[in-house]
Amino acid sequence: MYRRLLKPISPSARREERIFYLFILPWLIGLVVFNAGPILGILGLSFTDWRISFEGLNFVGLENYRTLFADETFWISVGNTLYITVGRVVLGTIFALFLAILLNQKVPGIPFFRAVYYLPSVTAGVAVALVWIWIFNPQVGILNHTLRLIGIKGPTWIHSTVWVKPSLIIMSIFTVGPNMIILLAGLQGIPKELYEAADIDGAGTWDKFVNVTLPMLSPVLFFVIIISVAASFQNFTEIRVMTQGGPGESSNVLVWYLWENAFVYFQMGVASAVAWIIFLLLMGLTGIQFRLGRRWVFYEV
Repeated sequence: MYRRLLKPISPSARREERIFYLFILPWLIGLVVFNAGPILGILGLSFTDWRISFEGLNFVGLENYRTLFADETFWISVGNTLYITVGRVVLGTIFALFLAILLNQKVPGIPFFRAVYYLPSVTAGVAVALVWIWIFNPQVGILNHTLRLIGIKGPTWIHSTVWVKPSLIIMSIFTVGPNMIILLAGLQGIPKELYEAADIDGAGTWDKFVNVTLPMLSPVLFFVIIISVAASFQNFTEIRVMTQGGPGESSNVLVWYLWENAFVYFQMGVASAVAWIIFLLLMGLTGIQFRLGRRWVFYEV
C-alpha cells in the first residue's frame, strides 16, 4: 500500500493562491447570482403552472413536459431548429473558412477587406433583418431582380413555407465575421515550416490544404462548430422581425416557441420547460460533437 506524499505549500504560494481567488471573486459571484441562480430557478419553475402572477404558483410535476411532448407545434419547432442549425453550421463554417483563407493572403489593402467582411457581425440584428426583408422581397428585392437578369424566376423566399428556412440559412452566412476572425487566427498560427516541408515533398495546393491546413486547423474548426451550434439555437431576432414563426409554422423554432409561451400565452411554467429542453438538447449535441471530435481533431503534442 502506497501513501501519497504531498509537498508542503510555501507561504508565498499560499499568498498567491489567496490573491488569485480574490481576483476571480467578482466573476464567481456573477456566475452564481446571474447564471447559476436563474438556471436553477427556471428548472424549478418548469415544474409549476406559474402565469406571471403572485397566485397560481402550484407544483404540477412533469405536467408541463407532458404537455410539450403531446403538442405537435413543439415537435415542428424542434425539427425547424435542427434543420436551420445544420444548414447554418455547415454552410456558415465552410464560408467562414473560405473567407479566412482569402483574407490570409498577402495582398495590398487586406486590413480593409477584413474589416468589411467583419462589419455585418457588429451591426444591430434588427437593422440587418430589415435589410434582408428588402433583399428577399419577391417583387422589388435585389435577389430576385438579379435572378431575373439571368432568366430565373425567383421564389417568394420568407413568404414561402418551402423557402423560409433556406432564406434564414442564407442570411446567416453573411454574419460569419466572428468565426472568420477565429479561423484566420488559426491559419496564422500554423507553422510555415510544415508548408515548406510539403513543398519539398512536391505537394500541390490541394494536398497542402488537406494534409497540413485542415489537420492543424481542426481544433479551431471544432471550437467554431461548437459555438455555431449554440448560436443557431438563439436565432430569435430574425424570426421576430422577419417571419414571426411563419408562414404557418415553417419557421417556428424552439426559441420562438419559448417566447410565445412566455409572453403571448403567459405560461411561464411551459416556457421554462422549453428552456430546459433547449439546454439539454445543446448539452446532448455538444457531447456528440466531443465524441466525434476524437476521430478528426488533432492536437499538437
